[in-house]
Amino acid sequence: MRCYVVDAFAEKQFEGNPAAICILENWVSDDLMQSITKENNLSETAFAVKEGDKYHLRWFTPGGEIDLCGHATLATAFVLANFYTKSENKFVFKTLSGDLTVVKKGDLYELDFPSRVPAKIDITDEMVSALGVNPVEAYLGRDLMFILEDESEVLHAKPNFPALKELEEGLGVILTAKSKQFDFASRAFFPKLNVNEDPVCGSAHCQLTPYWSEQLNKKDMVARQLSERGGTLYCKLDNERVSLSGYATLYSIAELQLDGLL
Repeated sequence: MRCYVVDAFAEKQFEGNPAAICILENWVSDDLMQSITKENNLSETAFAVKEGDKYHLRWFTPGGEIDLCGHATLATAFVLANFYTKSENKFVFKTLSGDLTVVKKGDLYELDFPSRVPAKIDITDEMVSALGVNPVEAYLGRDLMFILEDESEVLHAKPNFPALKELEEGLGVILTAKSKQFDFASRAFFPKLNVNEDPVCGSAHCQLTPYWSEQLNKKDMVARQLSERGGTLYCKLDNERVSLSGYATLYSIAELQLDGLL
């Protein structure tokens, strides 16, 4: 089995978010896909099988399968465009979140994702203790989202990951603030999926984009994720959909030695 590692939402190697991508002729067992994901030890490994004119796409984290992942979707489109179907520039993926489309526009990959408007919630003492910082507001969609006073607080935050894992609400935790250089900045944490920090999280921007669009009164925004690797996303709100665009670069191509397991 061939496995590509692609840095997504990255203009050069060693930034953005690395994802492992396997394009299969037929599905292998869920247990094997989970084992491969754990062995890769990246935040996501994606598996895709062509079905008609679409690709059935599934995303796995070291902690299990998830329903939406932006950077691994971008990385899958990058692999298909560069190694499988070089004549195509539009890819439709059948996923747990419905059909998702990626369009290649030059070197930029544009993802069409669902908008997930989060609901405002009360801030608890447990949240503050786990974050190590006092948020201004808290919201809940798929993930907990905390608004901070300044982007420097986002950059320098040092959450207590075991405590984040114990919070009842949300799958992941997002910290965000208005940015000076960009429109907004963020970081994303998923200790419940055995991923303490996701370097650049596309799915988090399904919540971030509608929130900041309303706050900034803008439809088109440029976002920066302030992880150690860092990454830039070009975000656009279009009614109930979010457009997320970014660059990608290839890191490696490997042949997985799975004799007797397929």
